[in-house]
Amino acid sequence: MLLGRVASQMVSLVLVLLILERYGSPTLAGVATFLSLTPGLVVSPIAGTLLDRYGRRRLIVLDYLVAMLGLLLLAGLSLANALPVPLLLLIVAVQSLTFPLSTVGMRTLFPLVVPRPLWERANAIDSNGYAVSSILGPAAAGAVVAAFHGEGGLVAAALVFAAGAVVTAGAPDVDVREVEHGPVLRAAWDGVVHVARHPTLRALAVGVSVGNLASGILVIAIPVIVLQRLHGSAALVGQLFAAEGVVAFISILLIGRISTEGRERWFMIAAVLLSAAAVLPLLARLELAFVILALLVRGVTAGLYDVPMFTLRQRRTDPAWLGRAFAVSMSLNFIGFPIGSAMGGVLAAASLELALVAIVVFSLAAAASLHALLPRS
Repeated sequence: MLLGRVASQMVSLVLVLLILERYGSPTLAGVATFLSLTPGLVVSPIAGTLLDRYGRRRLIVLDYLVAMLGLLLLAGLSLANALPVPLLLLIVAVQSLTFPLSTVGMRTLFPLVVPRPLWERANAIDSNGYAVSSILGPAAAGAVVAAFHGEGGLVAAALVFAAGAVVTAGAPDVDVREVEHGPVLRAAWDGVVHVARHPTLRALAVGVSVGNLASGILVIAIPVIVLQRLHGSAALVGQLFAAEGVVAFISILLIGRISTEGRERWFMIAAVLLSAAAVLPLLARLELAFVILALLVRGVTAGLYDVPMFTLRQRRTDPAWLGRAFAVSMSLNFIGFPIGSAMGGVLAAASLELALVAIVVFSLAAAASLHALLPRS
């Protein structure tokens, strides 16, 4: 899990840095980030059905291998000066098709192997997998890109994916009950309908996805601010995101020790509002100190947001629907991020201040959605 997530974090930053370095276009960076995620999100109901039906290990390995080959292809073509923009976007989009297999596959293992009373702690470990990867991934990506350019970053991420595939291939799998849900496409559609009719999963789909619009814009805006306004380096960008990850690790570890049952909604709303408030100083002045402040506060809110959200989704999902429901729910939750990244590229190219305003607006809209739609019980 950790190897795969570190590699994914590296890719998300390397791709932006490579495009800014090679093509000098924030808009293209946003579009590439959008395409690196969205096709996979679209086919995620099918991925969830396959996970429920065939188990997780082999499908996780498949995704890691596809990611490795796609990154090596991008690096080779870029070094040969044979990577026009349409081909870049095509490769990025195709390799995204399998990523739900690992993201959903790993996440649905936790409720299968951990007793219900320990779900907060298990989800803290799971969430800290993201926190640790957000420390190691951006720091490694920034350092490698600074030393070996974007192509070196792609190769480094590919090697980490390869290591993840080797480790996962030797790991035990959770026994899968041989339950047929009918044809794959029908079973996948049933998962979509189930989430649409489920009050909690439907509310999370709206509230979390709107919040991720802000996150998607931020991941484009911060590198543009640092590189183009503050004239910093790729290494500095990686270090800033890594610092956010360190704070997130501590926050998640602490919240994982607390029972959030019955209070998940308020934890999540408070986290979103704090994140919005942290961006406000940047609207007054684009200074490095305010960038650091915004990212550190976002790190603090990670525990307040992630652990209650993951645990709430587990508590209110029938175990028989874990693969299908989680695949659809997680994709709907995350869809805002690639859309936000595409918006962030356009907004940052026009006005960084406008991009920051959009972050605040979408954060406030997310808080309002969670308050209005998320059932209390």
